[in-house]
Amino acid sequence: MDFKFTPEQEAFRKEVRAFLKSEVTDELVEEVNSGLGLGPAGWEYVRKLGKRGWLVPMIPKEYGGLGASFWERFILNEEIYYCFPEFIQYFGANIVAPIVMEIGTEEQKKEYIPRIARGEIEFALGYTEPQAGSDLASIDIRAVEQDDCYIVNGQKTYNTACHYAQYHWLNARTSTEGKKYKGLSFFIVPLDSPGITINPMWTMGGERTNEVFYDNVKVPKKNLVGQKNRGFYHMMDALDHERMFPITHIQRGLDDLIKYVKGTERNGKLLIEDPLIRQKLAQFAIDIEVGRGMGYRIVWLQDHSKPGGHETSILKVFVTELERRLTYTAVHIMGQQGALRYQSYCSSPIAGWLEHWFLADTRRTISAGSSEIQRNIIAQRGLGLPRS
Repeated sequence: MDFKFTPEQEAFRKEVRAFLKSEVTDELVEEVNSGLGLGPAGWEYVRKLGKRGWLVPMIPKEYGGLGASFWERFILNEEIYYCFPEFIQYFGANIVAPIVMEIGTEEQKKEYIPRIARGEIEFALGYTEPQAGSDLASIDIRAVEQDDCYIVNGQKTYNTACHYAQYHWLNARTSTEGKKYKGLSFFIVPLDSPGITINPMWTMGGERTNEVFYDNVKVPKKNLVGQKNRGFYHMMDALDHERMFPITHIQRGLDDLIKYVKGTERNGKLLIEDPLIRQKLAQFAIDIEVGRGMGYRIVWLQDHSKPGGHETSILKVFVTELERRLTYTAVHIMGQQGALRYQSYCSSPIAGWLEHWFLADTRRTISAGSSEIQRNIIAQRGLGLPRS
C-alpha cells in the first residue's frame, strides 16, 4: 500500500500551510482560544477559506466546491488542526454539506450548500437532550405535522455553536409508533425562528455550549432533510463525518512538549535526558502514527463511498483518549507550571494550551458519542458481539 499523497495533493498542503501562516492573526488566535466560537475575526477567516473553495473541496463545483476528493478536505483539516490546537469544527462544511449533498432535495442543495461553501452561514448540531445523551434513539423533542409545516416543541442541550450559527441541524421525533429509533427525522431550522430560546452553558474547560428550547416553532415541510422517520439512520451517517478527528492537533502538542523538555532543566539536567520522559515521548510519536493511519483508512472509505461505521468509532476513541493521555503526561512532566492558564501565556510554557486541554479533554471523550458508546459500536458492528 502506498501512503504517499499525489504531487497535486502535496502542493495543496503547501498552499494551505502558506495561507494559514499569512492569515492567522493574533486576534484570530485569541478568538479561537476564547471558547466562544466564531467572532468577527473568525468569520472573516472562514470567508477567506470559502473564497478559495476550501471549506467544502469535495463538493461539486456547481455547488461551490472544488470537485476534489475527501482527501483534500482531510489535508485541509490536518493543517488547520495543527495550526489551531484549540480547533473550531465547521459543522456546516464538514457534516451538513456532505449529508445534504447525499440525501437532500435539489432545492436544499442549491439553497444551503453554496452559502456554506462561501462561509456565509454555519450550522449547530441539534442532537443531545437532557434525557437522551449518547442514547440518541431516545430523542423526544416533537415535530408534529400541521398544514404546510411541522410544529416543534421540546428541549436540546449541549448544542455548541447555536449562539453564532444561523441554522440548527435538528433531529426530532416525528412518530411514536414502533421502535424509538424508527421515528426520528432531520430538519434545517433557522435559529432566529419565533419560539426558539438559546441559553448559554459553560464547560469546565471554559467553552460555551447551549441549551435550546422550542416553543411551538413552525418549520416548513420543505426543511425536512431526507426521508421522514429515517432520521436516526441519517444521523449515523452524519456522525461518521463528525468523528473524523485529524490527529495533527496532538502532533502539535507533542512537538511543543518536545521543544519544552529540550530547553528546560531540572536539578541541573535537561528534562530530555530523563530516560522515562524520552520513552513516553517516543511512545506518543508511535501512537500518533497509528492514529494517522486510521484516519487515512477512513478517508479512503469515504472517497470510495463506503460506510465508515465502527472504524470511525475506533478513530474517535483513539484520538480523544490519546489527547487525554498526552495532556496528563505533560502535566506530570511540567508540574505546577502546567496549570498556568492561557491568559498568562507570556510566562507559561507551551502557551497555556496544557491547562485548557486538561479541563477540556473530558468533554471531548463525550461529545460526538462517549467512549463507552463507541466501544459498544465497535463490539457490536465491528466484532459481531451480542448486545449486553
